[in-house]
Amino acid sequence: MGRVAQVFVKSLLKERRMVYCSTTVELARQSFCRGLRAFSTAATEAKPSSGVCFELSEEQKEVQELARKFTRDEIIPKAAEYDRTMEYPWDIVKKAWAVGLTNTHIPKHCGGVEMGVFEGCLIAEELAYGCSGIKTAIEGSGLGQTPVIIAGNKEQQKKYLGRLIEEPLVTAYCVTEPGAGSDVNGVKTRAEKKGDDYILNGQKMWITNGGVANWYFVLARTNPDPKCPANKAFSGFIVDRDTPGITPGRKEINMGQRCSDTRGITFEDVRVPKANLLLGEGAGFKIAMGAFDKTRPPFLCFRLLQEQQE
Repeated sequence: MGRVAQVFVKSLLKERRMVYCSTTVELARQSFCRGLRAFSTAATEAKPSSGVCFELSEEQKEVQELARKFTRDEIIPKAAEYDRTMEYPWDIVKKAWAVGLTNTHIPKHCGGVEMGVFEGCLIAEELAYGCSGIKTAIEGSGLGQTPVIIAGNKEQQKKYLGRLIEEPLVTAYCVTEPGAGSDVNGVKTRAEKKGDDYILNGQKMWITNGGVANWYFVLARTNPDPKCPANKAFSGFIVDRDTPGITPGRKEINMGQRCSDTRGITFEDVRVPKANLLLGEGAGFKIAMGAFDKTRPPFLCFRLLQEQQE
């Protein structure tokens, strides 16, 4: 196993020391095994004369250089100030939006450039070099977008992803709760269908961009039966921030990434139209896991960078 693979596995194993439910562990194991098999197949099928090429394409080099220059010119000079004040770095987020370093995975039919996960990793690594907190402020919105990218219909995507292209707005991913983190099976927030709407009630915590987001992805239980399996019990919703009944909590004082906006959010009789339900009732667990698959690699790149800096 090469050095890069060893560091990758080491970082992955660190993450897996957290306590997961058996279902989540199995899904994570299957996802990792699929990726490992795909890598092994690619290496096996490569021509002996050429081997596996790890050279970046010209487009990828341009993306990497853009992120590197932005970090050097905009992030590094202000990193210490934002770490001290803990203010959300709106000026830098807006500049990142203007040069095309945000919303990079949004589909082309919504006005985006539809970059792949790998290109996102290149950007994340460069931004994190300047300041992990500012990197999270810039890229945290991508986690909230991903459920809509992978599960939204055309109308939902154009309405909610399209507005992110039109102006520098951010989103938030609302899954974690006081009793549920990566173990999404523990989510207690509930959504009860009434007519053409769903009524949300519950509490989320440690939500990145919780106080600055324009809209949220919210995972809630729609099947009240505690024996209902996770892959049928939860549903995913797009929730506008200005909907009555939403109350963000105080900004948390993080040990690191201090300028990242992290808060709890309370939903009290929040009315969400049926049109904002993703894929239908019971699809929430699948959507949440799919979002993790897409957004965990950039996080691992960030951790690898920290390993190198240490």
